[in-house]
This record gives sequence, structure tokens and C-alpha cells, in this order.
Amino acid sequence: MIAKIGSKAPNLAVSRWIQGMPTNIDKEKDNVILVEVFQVNCPGCFLYGIPQAIDIYNKYRKEGVTVLGVATAFEDFDKNTVENLEILLTKGEVIGETLKALGQYGHLVDGKKIPYKIPFPVGMDLLEKGNGTITQEKINEVIEANVSGFDSYSEHQKAEIVERVKQYLRGKEYSAQTFEQYALRGTPSTILVDKKGVLRDVSFGQSSFLEEDIKKLLSE
Repeated sequence: MIAKIGSKAPNLAVSRWIQGMPTNIDKEKDNVILVEVFQVNCPGCFLYGIPQAIDIYNKYRKEGVTVLGVATAFEDFDKNTVENLEILLTKGEVIGETLKALGQYGHLVDGKKIPYKIPFPVGMDLLEKGNGTITQEKINEVIEANVSGFDSYSEHQKAEIVERVKQYLRGKEYSAQTFEQYALRGTPSTILVDKKGVLRDVSFGQSSFLEEDIKKLLSE
């Protein structure tokens, strides 16, 4: 079931908490919850998403904000692994496109380490091996999450969209449960949950309004 804004936020599907004590949305009652969803092989996550989440953590962790990290994988399954996540969290080392991009921008120390430590709990999204079966339900879920106003398209356009979705599903080696449950469109993404456990926002990319939104939720 896809999470919906204004409804109770489902727990994160985490296979293992790599850093910090195991927790989840239902265990953080009375706190505003920010979930930073990233991939290990995602330069933008390390240039923008994670630093912004760290800034929120440092500013508001004593004010009633819980920040959690979830490493997911919707592509590059050979790089976005729990093993590379462990290396990141224990040694600060990055890999793949992240290593290449951060090196070009001069954002690394000792050649392959990020210049900061992720201070909040981080878990690995629950990945399930695909069975190759493409159902109408799966197709509908992808369309609902990613194609606004699908019913307004012509029959020809609808058929093209369905075919692209089928191609996308055929290429998926694994299914990332948190990523799909929250209908995320990519990484970095943020999930924002209020003090009552209600899902209030899901955003993709760098957010200019994240801190403002958190302040509003804290005042409620």
C-alpha cells in the first residue's frame, strides 16, 4: 500500500540498522521525524541531501526532531549495497560516481573520504529479489506515483506510458520496499512526519523549504 500525505506514515522497511540503535517511525512518538533517503552511489545525496539532513540534526535534535537515514537502491545494485554502506559509515569512504563527483568538486579528504560524519541512525532499505512477474497492480502503482493526470492522456499516450513502465519493471533486479512504499522518485528524497505520526511531505531533490516546514511542524 502506497503511503499517502495526511495519513498515518507506515514504518520504514529496514533490513538492518547499520548505525545507531534500531528504531522506526512508531517508536519516535511526539517527535517530528525527518527521513533522509539516499543511495551510496548518488553524488547529489552527498553534495546536498545528507549535508542538509546533518544541519537539521545539529540545529533541532534537542528541539524534538528525529533524523533518520535510509540507504536505498533502485539502480546500480552492484554499488548500492549494504557492504558499501558499512564502509561509508565506519570509514567515511565513498565509491563509484559519488567518489568521482566529490573528487572533482574538491569535497574529499585523503582522496576518498567525505569531510563529515553522518551523526544520526542509518539503516538499509529492505531489498527483495524480483521474480520477473509484471502485474497490472505493479504497473498501476508506478503510474499513480509518477504520472499525474494519467486518465487525461490519449489512448495512444497511455499505451506508450504503460510500455515504458513495463520496461522499467523488467530492468529492476531488486525491489526496495521503503522507496516503493513512499512512492519516491529518486534520491536524495526526504520524508517528513509530524508529532502524531502523520505523513506530511515527501520531496525529491534539494529542498529550499525543509527547515521552514520542520519549524511549522514543531510549533503544532
